[in-house]
Amino acid sequence: MPEDNEAVPVGAPEKTIPLGEEAPSATPEVRPLLRVEGLVKHFPITKGLLRRQVGAVHAVDDISFDVRPGETLGVVGESGCGKSTMGRLVTRLLEPTGGTIEFEGRDISHLGVGGMRPMRRDIQMIFQDPYSSLNPRHTVGTIVGAPFRLQGITPDGGVKKEVQRLLGLVGLNPEHYNRYPHEFSGGQRQRIGIARALALKPKLVIADEPVSALDVSIQAQVVNLLDDLQDELGLTYVIIAHDLSVIRHVSDRIAVMYLGKIVELTDRRSLYGAPMHPYTKALLSAVPVPDPRRRAQRERILLKGDVPSPISPPSGCRFHTRCWKATEVCRTDEPVLTALRTGHQVACHHPEPVESPGEAAA
Repeated sequence: MPEDNEAVPVGAPEKTIPLGEEAPSATPEVRPLLRVEGLVKHFPITKGLLRRQVGAVHAVDDISFDVRPGETLGVVGESGCGKSTMGRLVTRLLEPTGGTIEFEGRDISHLGVGGMRPMRRDIQMIFQDPYSSLNPRHTVGTIVGAPFRLQGITPDGGVKKEVQRLLGLVGLNPEHYNRYPHEFSGGQRQRIGIARALALKPKLVIADEPVSALDVSIQAQVVNLLDDLQDELGLTYVIIAHDLSVIRHVSDRIAVMYLGKIVELTDRRSLYGAPMHPYTKALLSAVPVPDPRRRAQRERILLKGDVPSPISPPSGCRFHTRCWKATEVCRTDEPVLTALRTGHQVACHHPEPVESPGEAAA
């Protein structure tokens, strides 16, 4: 994972050329590990004894993105924008209403339980709440060893030895194999959840706000653990969060969501150096700055009003009800996610001036 003071390339991450091979003159097209096209999820609203549908919650509404092997895609946005729903759709814990989800070139959009069972080895999820995601009646050994039993796999040396190895890998004492979740702190419980997700050596890990339920003093430890595990195991991450400081330190590329749609998608350096969408600019202006001098120089953008209801989203651009740059075209025509600069996609009729991240930083 590159440091903040390093230049982050637009597009593919740096880890694309295997060791021992010469770099080609032109960067080859890397096939995405995950490709999402036109993904839609509407939750029906029913009424009466006959459960007649009277509406729908537009949780995820026509989003498209891809994730390349070895990279980390961060997904940010306000609560209720559809981030967690998107994560559960990708892992097929929810059935999509429309669109396609491809993993390693295979369409898994509507696979049943039997069809998804072998795919569970390669796609795993880390849940937000370490308190409710672990069964309090089961020991740590039973929880972390559950994937082996469900998949009918016996690791070398037995399940217990492998579980203890996983516990050590995530920074826990292997001797705690027979303890119960209530005997651990919140950060330790999240480490147990991470160990369970890594048990079958997955290729893709969806982390749904993995540190939001933890104490601030513990968040950095868990974030660093995820970073180290990615380097050690060659993992690919989709990390969902509402904390822009967390996303900044772990992501190669970042997608910004608002009311079920992606409004901006680019690499980390471009997003923080030269955001183009007004919503992204407002989010970044709310990030706390410890330096009083820099805080006084920064423009603070206060959005007026509340997020519209996903039951009846606004026409045109969904952000126009709170946007200070909105015009009549924003109220009538929905903007399309368009590449305004190489690798920088924005869905806005009036984006910020197109400038290089270096110019913005200067």
